[in-house]
Amino acid sequence: MNGVHDMGGMHGLGPIDPEPEAQEPLFHEPWEARALALTLAAGAWGRWNIDVSRHERESIPGPDYLRMSYYEKWITGLEGLMLKTGLVTAEELATGRPAAGVPKATPPLAGDRVPGMLAAGGPVLREIAAQPRFAVGDRVRARNLNPAGHTRLPRYVRGHPGVISRLHGAHVFPDAHAHGRGEQPQPLYQVRFEAADLWGTETAQKSAVYLDLWESYLEPA
Repeated sequence: MNGVHDMGGMHGLGPIDPEPEAQEPLFHEPWEARALALTLAAGAWGRWNIDVSRHERESIPGPDYLRMSYYEKWITGLEGLMLKTGLVTAEELATGRPAAGVPKATPPLAGDRVPGMLAAGGPVLREIAAQPRFAVGDRVRARNLNPAGHTRLPRYVRGHPGVISRLHGAHVFPDAHAHGRGEQPQPLYQVRFEAADLWGTETAQKSAVYLDLWESYLEPA
């Protein structure tokens, strides 16, 4: 979807001011750690997947999205998912108290299981019968797609040429996975885009952007 979250290559959003790596804390406020913990705990119910959760955050209205911090977006997205899947009611969210008479559920993710779960991750590499359409060195073009739903194809590369630099194998296709249409795995490629092709001759010489893009995002150049 062409939402405010897809702001790569845009002007007017202020300078990027990264904190020195040695000084940057894991969490800037204690509540951010709780936001991460709540997201992991609620996700363990299996009512949604990572692509659904990303799409939920991307669906936050633009003015709200821009004023929110990173973990505020996480909490807002989590609230929306919990409401949609019936894990909580609007009244429970507003009051912070469970509704009267609701049986207490046993959380599917206990604290002692968290380290192992995080270490295992969520692998999305899949085996498919179809052969990749493209090979390393092929010139391709990012298709000019503007889907209303979730996509991992950034706007700033759509319609621009690039070169396949690596094949990552077949991976779960997020555009389908986010909307209940199954995994639909397909080849995933690393594509090199010259900065001058994306933003013109005023960009730094010999600069390039590398993106991992699914096969259906690409066409021969």
